Amino acid sequence: MITIAIAEDHQSLIDGIKLFLEYEDDIKVVGEANDGEKLLEIVRHKKPDVVLTDIRMPKMDGITATRHLKKEFPSCKVIAFSMFEQDEAISQMEAAGASGYILKNSSLKTVLAAIHAVMKGETFFDSSIKKVDYQKKDNTDVPLSKRELEIVKLIGEGKTSQEIADLLFIGKTTVDTHRKNILKKLSLQGKSELLRYSMEKKYDF
Repeated sequence: MITIAIAEDHQSLIDGIKLFLEYEDDIKVVGEANDGEKLLEIVRHKKPDVVLTDIRMPKMDGITATRHLKKEFPSCKVIAFSMFEQDEAISQMEAAGASGYILKNSSLKTVLAAIHAVMKGETFFDSSIKKVDYQKKDNTDVPLSKRELEIVKLIGEGKTSQEIADLLFIGKTTVDTHRKNILKKLSLQGKSELLRYSMEKKYDF
């Protein structure tokens, strides 16, 4: 039996998903929440196998909630459920530990497919989302400095510029300057591309 928790600030949407999943013999909804804080409470109490969460919610957004619950319950699979398909939102959820990302205008059959996929250890992204595979970009020989490599690694872990600055005991403006230099060296466009690259590219330190 696959246990599910749903976090969404529109109750009608939760009700619709629950009604659809009731017909699945191997799936049971064990909790529902309308904000990120409530979601964490449910996960701690019910320990569901899968969490289906909106990104924009009151009190605590889905990205922050995902980061917290993956830290406490690393085996819990998270699927982002959102109206938005911006690269940055997708990248932030990936960095937080989500295994899937589906859009709210998708069919409920897509929700079901995503649940089964992540339970098999796979990732699942809505067919309308165009993901860029940065593993195919050959930047292996790009001469990043040791400090730049450290920053790339921390970006890949979802750290903000301020968090990186605190961890490396340098100023935030220094981190921002490094980020700009890294973008230029790697020929990447913007922070969302850098985040995805940082998560997918492996460097030998």
